[in-house]
Amino acid sequence: MSAVRILYLHPAAAFGGASKSLIELFACLRREGVSATVLTPRGPVCEAFSDAGMEVRPVRGLSQFDNTRYGHYRRLRWIILLRELLLLPFSVAAIWRLRGERFDLLHVNEITLLPLGLLAKWLLHIPMVVHVRSLQRSPGSGVRTRLVNRWLGRHADAVVAIDHTVRKTLDPMLEVHIVHNGLGIDTPPSRTGRPPQAVVKVGFLGVLIALKGIYELVEAMRILKARGVAVHCLIAGENARQLSGLKAWVLGKLGFARDVRADLERLIAEHGLHGQVSLLGFVGDVRTLYPQLDVLCFPSHLDAAGRPVFEAAFYSIPSVVAVKDPVPDAIIHEVTGLAIPRPDPQLLADALQRLAEDQGLRLQLGEQARAWAEQNFAIASNASLMHEVYQRLLAHLPASGGQ
Repeated sequence: MSAVRILYLHPAAAFGGASKSLIELFACLRREGVSATVLTPRGPVCEAFSDAGMEVRPVRGLSQFDNTRYGHYRRLRWIILLRELLLLPFSVAAIWRLRGERFDLLHVNEITLLPLGLLAKWLLHIPMVVHVRSLQRSPGSGVRTRLVNRWLGRHADAVVAIDHTVRKTLDPMLEVHIVHNGLGIDTPPSRTGRPPQAVVKVGFLGVLIALKGIYELVEAMRILKARGVAVHCLIAGENARQLSGLKAWVLGKLGFARDVRADLERLIAEHGLHGQVSLLGFVGDVRTLYPQLDVLCFPSHLDAAGRPVFEAAFYSIPSVVAVKDPVPDAIIHEVTGLAIPRPDPQLLADALQRLAEDQGLRLQLGEQARAWAEQNFAIASNASLMHEVYQRLLAHLPASGGQ
């Protein structure tokens, strides 16, 4: 593949796992002659994409259609659709301005952007790859779900899921490529032979939102303090909402916004957890944080393992993950970490205590997690898989390219 230009649609202004995965993917694809233009909402992610060598086209916002398992519209959440409708003119105008440029492929970096992807494909006359990163509502669960799967089947030229957990939430009749979120991490030293730690460090990485299970984690730390377990939790992540005044009150009443950091600071003070929990804020380079950790905790309500679990594994760090039915490319219970069926504080506390008090088990699971990560999540092999998806689509185009 040479001189191939990809248009990426990316949904979020904040810098997070999806944007980080895209940047690492592009770092490999760039060496194959791929150039990238990213249409994305204005925000911190724009600078990150630009620094990675991607051409950024910022827009006020990109209208999304959320049919994910936990974000789908229901009851008061239908109000969120008003925001998407307000953003629709800006989204359409941004895509319209691209119609005179040459692109070979369209890569939609999350399925919530599928309607805009359909518009972009129609205007630009290029094949479309849809990257499914989030769990969807189960096939057959409603009209909206059937519609989304029908769109994928009829209009997506390739569908990519980040793991088998996500794939299971799509129509089983769809052809879906599994391409893990590859991680570009230099191999850190093994932890075998490391002396016992007086205080075991537990890490949490992610945007501070209730859906990530952050409140349950702090409650688990309170339980562990009461049990006399020597653990300290380092919480790294930016606050999703920093609002005040009438807007904060209205969104709070609707359940759409909480100042989570303020809540956590209050809980830490109320329960005297300053010796057990530290709020680090946003950490720009997580490679400086992982060497400090002994255990990674991912207590999400999303019933899936996230990027920090795989990153930690490269550092020989086992994870405690809230996932009811783990699949081998999410977490292997008792092999790469411990899976609990739900983000319950007692279950979290029990799992963390077990790893804190059994260094042998902790190190064993960490070494096994590292081998598992190197086999499944190395960036080079996963970028190669995505490259093959691109190549297959381009092979059916005229020699002159996409337009």
